[in-house]
Amino acid sequence: MITLTGLGVKAGYINQKGQFAHGSRAFMADAIGTTAGAILGTSTVTTYIESASGLLEGGRTGLTAVVTAILFALSIVFIPFLSAIPSFATAPALVMVGVLMIGSVRKIHWDDPAESIPSFLTILIMPLSYSIADGLAVGLITFPLLKAFQGKVHETTIAMWILATVFILKFALVGA
Repeated sequence: MITLTGLGVKAGYINQKGQFAHGSRAFMADAIGTTAGAILGTSTVTTYIESASGLLEGGRTGLTAVVTAILFALSIVFIPFLSAIPSFATAPALVMVGVLMIGSVRKIHWDDPAESIPSFLTILIMPLSYSIADGLAVGLITFPLLKAFQGKVHETTIAMWILATVFILKFALVGA
C-alpha cells in the first residue's frame, strides 16, 4: 500500500489534499495480486518501488507491465549467461533506484518534528535492519506517538494507531 502510494505521488496521481484518484481500484488490484501470489506460492505479486524508474520514463499504463513481462519471458533463453554475472554487479542499478527514490524526501515537512523524525527513522532503519518493512514499521510507530505528544491527536487516524500497536506487538514478540 505504501509503495503504491509512493508511486502514485511520483506519477502525479495524488492531488493537493493527498487523495489518490481512483485509489480504491489500484489498492484492490494490488491486494488481489498479493493474495493470489501468496495462494499460488509465488513471491509477492505487488507494486514495487523500482517501478518509479519506469514512471519517470513515461510509463503510466499497463502497457509498460506487458512489455516488461514479454522481456522477462524472452530472458529465459539467456538464464545460463545471466547466471554468470556476479550478484555484486547489480549494485549500480540499485544505487540508481535509490537515487530515484530519495528525490521524494524534499516533500517531507522537515520543520515539523512529528513528520521529520518518523521520516528520518524510516530512511535510517531500512538499510540498518536490511528490511524495508522494519523501517516503515518504525515510522508508523513514531508518527502517531509524536503527533500525540504535540497535542495533535486529531491529525492521526484510528488506523494509524492500530498499525502502530500491531508493529509494537510484532517487535515485542520477535524480541522476546
